[in-house]
Amino acid sequence: MKDYSISIQPFGERAILIEWPKEVSESILRDILTFRDSFNKLRQPGWEMSIAYNSITLVNNQEDVDFEEVEKQILDCYVSKNAGQLKEQRFLWHIPVCYEAEFGIDLKDVAKELKLSPEELIGLHTSHEYLVYGIGFLPGFMYLGGLPKTLEIPRRKEPRLAVAKGAVGLAGKQTGIYPQDSPGGWNIIGNCPIPIFDSSKEKPCFVNVGDKIQFYQISKAAYDLHKIEAEVGIFKLEKTPLDA
Repeated sequence: MKDYSISIQPFGERAILIEWPKEVSESILRDILTFRDSFNKLRQPGWEMSIAYNSITLVNNQEDVDFEEVEKQILDCYVSKNAGQLKEQRFLWHIPVCYEAEFGIDLKDVAKELKLSPEELIGLHTSHEYLVYGIGFLPGFMYLGGLPKTLEIPRRKEPRLAVAKGAVGLAGKQTGIYPQDSPGGWNIIGNCPIPIFDSSKEKPCFVNVGDKIQFYQISKAAYDLHKIEAEVGIFKLEKTPLDA
């Protein structure tokens, strides 16, 4: 596995920021995840990690950190990380989306701006696999990379005060799903009937950083059925293991 030049710096009294090269890259994300597993092997209490596109923020929720001591541990872990494989199994999740007009409230306008038919836009959106680079902004909000260039479109000039839970949107080089009702400025092209985040579950968000997402189109009737199935807990998302 390729090594990268990493930057390590204090991020307050209890946190450390580790940064990789500033680019969106699956290779860099895999390097970050492998380092994460290596650091976790130290089994030191109190540490939490937040992963983004090209960084990890380490936060100690028990005590202030000795930066020089932890910096050495980080460098040792980074050097030794190639001895192991990713510990966490990654999956490709197949997620249903209804693109009909009542859900895809920006679909026609987006298609027109991109010089596509709505059907072409949907075909492109569902034909790609998207890598989960981070989870944040809202609990369970996935930052997905891999959007085809033909679907890149700026955020809306005027954000909406309310975007519906399950809304699937486009913004810049990204696509994503709103896990709950929220203000938002993404261009909404559909809606997913399956909860992405459920605080009542032991693992509220079923997706992990490093997983992949592929959307598939469903009808309004299928949307209504899947929504009921999800509410009563009988809908099962299809997932495919990814090679380590």
